[in-house]
Parts: sequence; structure tokens; C-alpha cells
Amino acid sequence: MGQLDDKTALVTGASSGIGLAIARRFAAEGATVYMTGRRKTELEAAVAQVGALGIAIQADASDLGDLDRVFAEITNRSGLLDIVVANAGVGEYSPLGTITEEEYDRTASINFKGTVFTVQKALSLLTVGASVTLISSNSALLATPGLGVYAASKAAVRSLARTWAAELASRKIRVNALTPGPVETPGLAELVAAFPRDDRPTAVEPAPPTPLGRFGRPDEIAAAALYLASDQSSFTTGAEMLVDGGVTQL
Repeated sequence: MGQLDDKTALVTGASSGIGLAIARRFAAEGATVYMTGRRKTELEAAVAQVGALGIAIQADASDLGDLDRVFAEITNRSGLLDIVVANAGVGEYSPLGTITEEEYDRTASINFKGTVFTVQKALSLLTVGASVTLISSNSALLATPGLGVYAASKAAVRSLARTWAAELASRKIRVNALTPGPVETPGLAELVAAFPRDDRPTAVEPAPPTPLGRFGRPDEIAAAALYLASDQSSFTTGAEMLVDGGVTQL
């Protein structure tokens, strides 16, 4: 038996990296997993990795029309949701003085607006005792030059977890933040490559990325997401789970 047998989950931003690892782990534990992503080819390849329990819905988390379509399909096919993981996010290198309106809008729309409306539009489908996990970032707890807008958007996500946990407690819905550190994903590689070499954060290069001396793996974040989604965390809400190799603590 799996920990998520007969459960229905939604994972946004599941085309690659952490989102894909979470979807794969949830399906391995028995859940039907709706997976969203902006790029059709990548999303279809990701669903092929997840297997028969994965269902692809091409969608941009910052587009409310796309989100309406996502939840209409979930309603028609499943009728309810037990688990939501709001994972879709982007990060850009934008030092103060160079931030453009387009960069700001893109980051804020996907990371913050997308999280707000993904959860809000899921409310009518969430079962009693459902689990909602918001993916933050330990950048929200650090001071990495060039990542101010990204870090602020992720700090906002963590704040939402506290407020929504209080608002949804009467429905026994648990809301928590999962906060990864540097994890080996295509998204991290793209972000680091955007830094001028002399300005790359010491948490990434050339020093060891964490006190454990390595990057995290997507499957390690997925294991934490499984804990928050399952009955193992039935007395956990409004919390932040740091999975960052000790970067923010040591």
C-alpha cells in the first residue's frame, strides 16, 4: 500500500525539477496526479515519466483563464482534490538598478499571483483534511545580491502559508510551506548562469553549496513534500519545512 492511495493531487510547475520529482513520488505512493506546465513538449515528457497516474494539463499558473481550465478538468474527471502543491515558479537575476517592469511582472505573476489563485480556485474542490503545500525558497531567508524580487516573492509565499493555515483550520485543511535550498534542477542551472561570474553567490560557486558539501536532489525535496501531503503530518500546519542542507541554520 502507498501513503497516498486513492488520493488526488495537483502539482503545478511539474514539467521538470522539483515539481516533476514530487509528481513522480506522489504517483509512486498511489495518488492520481494532475500536472501543469507551460511548455507542452516538456510536460508530456514529464507525464510519461510519472506513468498512468499522471495527467497533463498545459497551463500557465499566472493566467487565470488557464487555471479555470485546470480546475474545470479536475472537477470533470475527479470531482475533488486531497492535495495541492503550488510549485510553479521562476527566478531571475535582477540587481537593484536594473530591474525591469517585465522582469518584475513575470516573477510576481508566476510566484505570487499564481500561488494565490491556484489555491483560491482549488478551495471548492478541497476535501476535509486536505493538504496544501506552498513551495518557497531559502533565498527568502538570505541576502543574495541580484535576487531581491525573487526572494521577496518567495517570502510572500511563506507568509501566505501562515495566514491560510489559520483561515482553513476550521475545514481541517493543513497549509504548510516547503522551503528548499540549492537543488540540482534545470531552473537553478539557468539562474546561476545568469549571474556575472564575479557576482555568483558563494552559496552556489565556488564554495561548497551547503554545509553538507553538496547540492540537494529533487527527490529529497519530493520526500519532504510527501510527508506534508500524507497523514504522517496530520498535526502540522502553518509550518515551514526547511530542506536546504543547513544553509540557513549553520
